[in-house]
Amino acid sequence: MNLSQAYPSRYLAADDLQGRSVTVTIASVKLEEIGQGADKDTKLVLTFSGKSKALVCNKTNAKTIGKLWGEETDNWVGKPIIIAAREVEFQGNMVWAIRVSLQKPGTSAPSAAANVQAIATAGGVEHRAPRANKPQPGPDGSAFPEEPGEPAEDIGF
Repeated sequence: MNLSQAYPSRYLAADDLQGRSVTVTIASVKLEEIGQGADKDTKLVLTFSGKSKALVCNKTNAKTIGKLWGEETDNWVGKPIIIAAREVEFQGNMVWAIRVSLQKPGTSAPSAAANVQAIATAGGVEHRAPRANKPQPGPDGSAFPEEPGEPAEDIGF
């Protein structure tokens, strides 16, 4: 038996995405008390159209959605976002987390030419543009099967 079956959660976890990028439409944005006792905190929680699990939205994801759709969270309702599991550092350890993509669903990803390392010479000093981040593998270690912005089939969660 899988632990997620033994202890189901109403909140989305990285494993729920099955190593895929998924396009979802925001149905609601609310502040909720999450946790218990001394760990209790008020967090932004997103629900999605046609999905049973909600996303506890951290500051990184909230700022990303703000860049996509504006700072006013009431205006996020009805807007699509792309979410995927990524490896991130948390309290000194690498863990899987859900991240919102900066790419708006339905738009093309930046071209490969835009990601090529550019070299410019200014005042005799060579400057290099930062490299684009490479996609991270899914929680099961496999590579993501699709490019960001190309939603996978509905995996349900």
